[in-house]
Parts: sequence; structure tokens; C-alpha cells
Amino acid sequence: MGRVTVRRAVERVSPDGRRRRVDALAAEEPLELRVNGRALAVTMRTPGQDVELAHGFLLSEGVIGSARDVSVARFCEGTGPDGMNTYNVLDVALADGVPEPDTGVERNFYTTSSCGVCGKAALDAVKLKTRFSPAADPVRVTPEALTAFPDALRTRQKVFSATGGLHAAGLFRDGELLVVREDVGRHNAVDKVLGWAVLQDLVPLTGSVLMVSGRASFELVQKAAMAGIAVLAAVSAPSSLAVELAQEQGMTLVGFLRGDSMNVYTGGERVVEAA
Repeated sequence: MGRVTVRRAVERVSPDGRRRRVDALAAEEPLELRVNGRALAVTMRTPGQDVELAHGFLLSEGVIGSARDVSVARFCEGTGPDGMNTYNVLDVALADGVPEPDTGVERNFYTTSSCGVCGKAALDAVKLKTRFSPAADPVRVTPEALTAFPDALRTRQKVFSATGGLHAAGLFRDGELLVVREDVGRHNAVDKVLGWAVLQDLVPLTGSVLMVSGRASFELVQKAAMAGIAVLAAVSAPSSLAVELAQEQGMTLVGFLRGDSMNVYTGGERVVEAA
């Protein structure tokens, strides 16, 4: 799995005694994102799909609306102790006529792998306005379909199976799992999925369901709304602000999606029984 995992020696302690073994850990490295040569953000992420991550991040921040808004994305020089390129600095050049991000998007400090909105230059910039409102999306999904999504996502979490240390996000449409991305940061996993959709020219993601392996936080609801996703489902709990934002955006928010049950916090009209 290359840079996605790292092998380390550990000491296993159990009632049967102690023994040495080699364990696989999820890799975590910083990625500096630049736009038109100017540093915009640093996020701690699992290496891989960095171009998708950048496109998804810029979409969810309202900077771009499609792949046509980006002219090129390339890695910059950045060498490690071994003199090799770390591939940890990515510069995105916007297409002609696309405005650069305003200072409200710029991060004053790095974004941790657990928080997608830490260090915002202005609190007002946290709550962004989507150009692809999900409110009018007529998508409907049955409880039976929803309860099948966590297992479908889990079977595609290859790095999680090896490490136990990654979040995942998956995009479903008409019951089909289109793409899965894993990352140490839940917001990064979602950005990679959204970036994949941008590069596939699928945005706005009308008729889609975004499934996440952890909790549903405010920033994940915001990212879904910015991509035009009307249904967000999570295996764990949402935050109060996530529910408020989902209600405001006309989204369906599902939490505690486990086994054959779930909690529908907003937009229950989209969760319908099979005919």
C-alpha cells in the first residue's frame, strides 16, 4: 500500500503474556495546499488521491464548481531527509476568470485530521452558501437500502482492514456504491469523494447519498450541501449544529445507522417504504 501504511514493531500484551509483532499503521502526513502559488491550507491526511482531496476541498469551500475551474494541479518541490520529494505540497492553478479564495477561506493554522474547520480566519466564513442547493432534490431512499450501505462501505475499506485506523466516505446512487475513499481525517475522506465527483463531472450530486463511517459533524453536512448532496447518512451521532445546518439546507440527515435501525433527524420525507 506504499505510503498509505507504515510498518512498525509493537509489543502485544495480553493475559497470555507479551510478544513482539509487526503492526500496520495508517500513514499521516501534512499536505500543504496552494492556490495560484499562495499557501491556502495545511491538512494532516493519509497520502493518496491528493488531487481529488484538493478539488473536493476547493468545492466545499465554494472556490470552484467544476473541474473546468482548475487549469492544472501539480506537486511542488518538497524534499525529506532522504532528499526525495515528499509530495506533500500541491499547487492548484485556477482557470482564467475564476476568483481566488478570499481571506475567509484561508487557514491561519493547520487543519488537523479530526477537524475540517479549525483555524478559520473568520468565524462567519465557516457557514458557506452553496451554489448547488440540495433542498429541491426529489431523491427517495428506502430504509432497507440505507441499512445495507454500512456493510457495502465496510467491505471496500481495504486500508481500515489492515490498520483499523481510518475513516471512510462512500457515495451511493440508486443503491450502487460509486466510490469509496479512506483517510485519517473524516473531512479529508469526504473531500476525496467530492473531488472524485468533480473530476468525473458529476457535480451537482443530485440523487446521491453520502455515507460516512463515523459521526456526522457540522463540516461534513456543509461539504455535502456544497456538492448538492441531499442525503447524508452516518453510523454514529450527529452534532446539534449538524442537525441545524441540515434542516436549514433542506437535507436529510440520518445517524446511528446500524443493523436494521436508524435515527432520521431531518428530511424524513425522503426516507420512504418500498412500494
